[in-house]
Amino acid sequence: MKTEVVVIGAGVAGIMTAWHLAKKGIPVVVCEKGRVAGEQSSRNWGYIRKQGRDPREIPAIIESLRIWENIEKDIEEDIGWHQGGSLYLAETEADLAYYENWLGHARPFQLDSRILTSEEVDDHIGGEGRQWKGALYTPSDGRAEPGKAVPAIARAVERLGGTVLTECAVRTVERASGKVSGVVTEKGEIACQAVVCAGGAWSSLFSGNLGFGFPQLKVRSSVLRTTPAPLVSQSNVSSAGASFRRRQDGGYSIGRSGSGFFDIVPDAFRYFGTYMPALKTQPMRLRLNGQFFKELAWPKRWGPDDVTPFEKTRVNDPDPDMATVRDILATAKRKFPQLGDIEIAEAWSGMIDVTPDVVPVWSGVDGLDGYYIATGFSGHGFGMGAGTGLIMSELVTNGTAPVDLTPFRLSRFSDGSSTEIYAKSTYNDWPQPEAA
Repeated sequence: MKTEVVVIGAGVAGIMTAWHLAKKGIPVVVCEKGRVAGEQSSRNWGYIRKQGRDPREIPAIIESLRIWENIEKDIEEDIGWHQGGSLYLAETEADLAYYENWLGHARPFQLDSRILTSEEVDDHIGGEGRQWKGALYTPSDGRAEPGKAVPAIARAVERLGGTVLTECAVRTVERASGKVSGVVTEKGEIACQAVVCAGGAWSSLFSGNLGFGFPQLKVRSSVLRTTPAPLVSQSNVSSAGASFRRRQDGGYSIGRSGSGFFDIVPDAFRYFGTYMPALKTQPMRLRLNGQFFKELAWPKRWGPDDVTPFEKTRVNDPDPDMATVRDILATAKRKFPQLGDIEIAEAWSGMIDVTPDVVPVWSGVDGLDGYYIATGFSGHGFGMGAGTGLIMSELVTNGTAPVDLTPFRLSRFSDGSSTEIYAKSTYNDWPQPEAA
């Protein structure tokens, strides 16, 4: 088999990259070890937001929102897109001061974000009694249904002439004279000129086999969806303790930022020093379990004929932490009685891949021409997905991108650069203390 670009991973980053390439008429093959959007790309909250972003990400998310706004028209499929805004509630004057500080970072980008008064918050979410001091509000933010969006875009890739292969793990990348010449999958070889690794939580393990590993750890986060409930707000509503967004099925997806568990694994010791700045600012619950020994047994090097960890674990499907889920639901009922007598319809968990500075990698790799990495979205990659596709397609085809990629280069982890963390960047969607 022969193509121009192979994309590893059929999550939102990989599928969006393939879609942008296919729109350019560039032959592309997506190789997915499991199923389309089998992991975090179907398990996230569905927020598509500019609000609260690390200032380094704002130019990219502006591009991403522009694409999301038109994507249903472009692919002629419903993905549950709704532009209802984002609302971050303030319980204290300190929360409001923090949101004002973020507005200072956002002001040069002319966003429509603003501070709401207590009265405006009550009007917006049907509350009573002025419970909230105010809120940060961005009307142009939106949402989509993660379980529908990525598969729909994958179908659009195929309509444009691209190929999406599932249960087809890439084992390694072939090279000639320091350049990518193809990949070896479990089902055979594919000749190509470029490879984009968009493997989510698996990206560092895969790249490490090529000699280009990088710091990447995982946080296990649990989410629930409710039975149908009254319409409280079309906005994505976030508070410390419980955050929710309206679903197409009439219920809500509800989560809590900062409630995830960090499974202690061998890489945690390997990268401990690199992650120290993040540990000082991020909420974290540590847990030692069988995952340590599972990852300890993973090989660090393998060849094209070897069965890889990607074939042994088709889909990362961790069990939800039901104690956390039940507490999130109880908190949501207490803080937002207007939701009514909601119940848990389903709960699930996902593995969030996290970088030391909590921002993505969009980068080529020094030492292997034609190999690119798009990963490390740290719990806020779904909304950035459309922008990621644009960025990576331009990087692969033109060697440039529509935004400055200096903060997102892979080499920042090895060139002596300091780790810069935006104070409330966390492993999920804003605010905190218990939140993201």
